[in-house]
Amino acid sequence: MSTLRLAIVGAGPAGIYAADILLKAEKQFDVSIDLFEQLPAPYGLVRYGVAPDHPRIKGIITALREVLDSGKIRLFGNVLFGRDITLEDLKRHYNAVIFSTGAIRDSALDIPGIDLPGSYGAADFVSWFDGHPDVAHTWPLQAREVAVLGNGNVALDVARMLAKHADDLLPTEIPDNVYQGLKQSPVTDVHVFGRRGPAQVKFTPLELRELGELDDVDMILHDEDFEYDEASKLAIETNKQVMVINRVLNQWRTREPGTASRRLHLHFYANPIEVVGTETVEALRFERTRPDGEGGVVGTGEIREIAVQALYRAVGYFGSPLTDIPFDAHRGVIPNREGQVIDDNDELVHGIYATGWIKRGPVGLIGHTKSDAMETIKHVVNDQANWWSPAEPAEAAITALLAARGVEYTNLDGWHHLDEHELALGAAEGRTRIKVVPRDEMVRVSNAR
Repeated sequence: MSTLRLAIVGAGPAGIYAADILLKAEKQFDVSIDLFEQLPAPYGLVRYGVAPDHPRIKGIITALREVLDSGKIRLFGNVLFGRDITLEDLKRHYNAVIFSTGAIRDSALDIPGIDLPGSYGAADFVSWFDGHPDVAHTWPLQAREVAVLGNGNVALDVARMLAKHADDLLPTEIPDNVYQGLKQSPVTDVHVFGRRGPAQVKFTPLELRELGELDDVDMILHDEDFEYDEASKLAIETNKQVMVINRVLNQWRTREPGTASRRLHLHFYANPIEVVGTETVEALRFERTRPDGEGGVVGTGEIREIAVQALYRAVGYFGSPLTDIPFDAHRGVIPNREGQVIDDNDELVHGIYATGWIKRGPVGLIGHTKSDAMETIKHVVNDQANWWSPAEPAEAAITALLAARGVEYTNLDGWHHLDEHELALGAAEGRTRIKVVPRDEMVRVSNAR
């Protein structure tokens, strides 16, 4: 029986799901899988892209851990593709590679003033409050009034983390440096701006409800945003998710204004057109929009302005190019057909596949990556004639290569060490977990013997 030596680059949900699907489905040949991750710890988006007060979503880690702990996959953490290991290396040691590197950059928003000091990408802020080792360990939180642009789940995560009192995050796995930073924040008002109406939002009912549960935070909505057109009324009547969102928003509208120390404002039909300021952010200028009758909006020409001292754009994520791998710079993905990578001439590139957000763009929830991975794995299995013929397929060859290059990689045992260490740090403070943030400390703890 032949053996498939497969490399997967990216140890987030997409990469781990792909490995699991292949191991469970394949019977016609043996499978040997090595999982490479640029960070010292696995789980990608679940560890570094989901707000710490989302324990239900982070429960996905339990399922992912079962896959890694099956003993059928080797994990190589702290290994960067293009630097520590190259495409030529993969061709020498594997039959094929799947890239599942996700999308971690912010999509651009081309309006005047967007690059002013005090204007930030939501992805960077999310990485900071999730303890990503490759972002600054401090964050400038001097603004009293803050704007968040976007009407998706990330926008609500950002708004909630800004408005929530730091002490209310202590039961979570929030890193200590993040807690200390948020504790000092003087914020009083967080404004969330969406270009379209309440019936066209992209966030989920679960995310929305969590906003209304914040302690000492008043929800502020505006009646003018709830004059629905026929398309919006139809969406509310026919889509259960939209119906629930509408019900929650209308419940908030009936609340009497409170005396909370912080306020979270939701602005719909507000299209950002300029970030106002000279040396730093001073205000957001936006155009009031109205429904176009088909679920979209058109501008009204009415310009408004709200004073803010900081702004976060949460208008989508964007993939990053990989060395020697085709890349669609417009869409931020690896060009592919059902996961089979294609070149500039629309020809299949043998041995190279993609799954997850780097394959289809940053759309869908984490669970959607499972069906996405199934599609890619189908082609990996059926493409045996197009696999590479590695000169050194032995499993020991890749560990020897990394050692020869002085790559201080971590493995699955190392992740277990780090995991136990973080849990112990949390237990000492009466908390679930305290994340280790510096990369060198993550590697040191992982590789301690």
